[in-house]
This record gives sequence, structure tokens and C-alpha cells, in this order.
Amino acid sequence: MRAWTDRAGRLVRPALVDRVERDHRQPDHEFRRRRIVVAITLVVGATLLGVSLNVPPDSAAFYPLTFALAATWVIGGFASGPLHLGRIRFRGELRRPVITPILLGLAAAAVFIVGAVVVREIEPLRETTENVLAFARYGSLPLIALITLVNGIAEEIFFRGALFAAIGTWHPVAISTVVYALTTVATGNVMLVFAAVLLGLLLGLQRRASGGILGPILTHCTWSLTMLLVLPPVFAAAG
Repeated sequence: MRAWTDRAGRLVRPALVDRVERDHRQPDHEFRRRRIVVAITLVVGATLLGVSLNVPPDSAAFYPLTFALAATWVIGGFASGPLHLGRIRFRGELRRPVITPILLGLAAAAVFIVGAVVVREIEPLRETTENVLAFARYGSLPLIALITLVNGIAEEIFFRGALFAAIGTWHPVAISTVVYALTTVATGNVMLVFAAVLLGLLLGLQRRASGGILGPILTHCTWSLTMLLVLPPVFAAAG
């Protein structure tokens, strides 16, 4: 048991705890510009997010709205300033984070799925979650999967990329998680807000440790796709 715990610690610490040395500081005028771009993007993105998830699940407007949302996050992210992929220490070397973020995404999805088994038995929470799952049931699954991937990448470019950098050194993990959750409030769905808090914290820790967005992107996409494929059958089983 001790050996397994030590092995898990060696895997998790570089991804979530140990920070890689880097210098991503910007001149003051560039930092101010980043903050302005981030603020504008947040307003536009939150509005689009709220609209896209409040249209009927079978509405043709859902697809262009979600792609427009992804474009907003990506454009705002890159327009704010330089972004970095990041590195973590693995076996004594600095490497791009790939395997560990995917494993973290699967582990996070497993926790959420266990929680979903409980949530589906609580009628108000079940109904709230079903409102989100309806988009997967009524739409084309391959297209929904593509949207899920595109938006996962786009959100990380902005929230763990541009926004995280715009916060500076004062509690960026906590602040970026709060802002990520508050943006999700625009959907009016309490379960999405709850998921945003937990997922945002995990992704923020990865961003702080690695100094980049590659790890958060891989974790986010792995988690999102797993939830997309597994949650509908889980809730259908209780029907």
C-alpha cells in the first residue's frame, strides 16, 4: 500500500504541486493590455455561453452559437498576449505533460460519474443535469463530441492561458477558478457551476505547476469526452 501511495505521489506532485521554474513576466503596458482584452472577452464569452445553453436542445442555433463561443475564447486568448504549453518534471527531465493529464482527466471523470449515480436519485438535481444531457441526446453525437473537444481546448486557451496570466501572482488558482465558475452562472445551471468549481481547481493547479496550458487542455478534453459518453447511459439506467 505504501509503495502504491508513493508511486501515485510521484505521478501527481509534478503535475499539480511542484512548480517548474520559468519567467513569463511581461512589461507593465503589455500586462495592462492583457487584462483589458481578458475583461472584454469574458463579457462576450459569458453572454454567448448563457445564450447557447438556453436554446432548445433541438435548435439549429445551438451549433453556430457554440462554435462562436469557442472562437471568442480562442481569439481573446491569443489576442491577450503570449501563451505557453508548459512542462513538468518527469524522471529527472522537463517534458511536455501528456500522459499524466490524461490520467487525471479519467480520474476526475470517474469521481464525477460516481457523484452522478447519487445525483440521479435526487429529483431537482437530476432534472438540472438532464437539461444539459439533452443536447447530447437530441444532437448528432459526433458533432457534439467535436464541439466538446473544440470548446474544451478554447476554454483552456482563455481561462488557464490568458486569464490565469492576467491575474498575476496573487492567488491565480483560486481567482481563475472563481471567475470560471461565475462565467458558468450565465447558463443558469447549478450543476454546471458546481462542475466548473471542481474542474477549474484541478486545471488551475496544473497550470500553476507546469506554467502552461497543454496539461489543462488534455485533462479538460479527456474529462469532457468521458462525461459525454458515460453520463447519458448512467441517467438513462435510472429512467
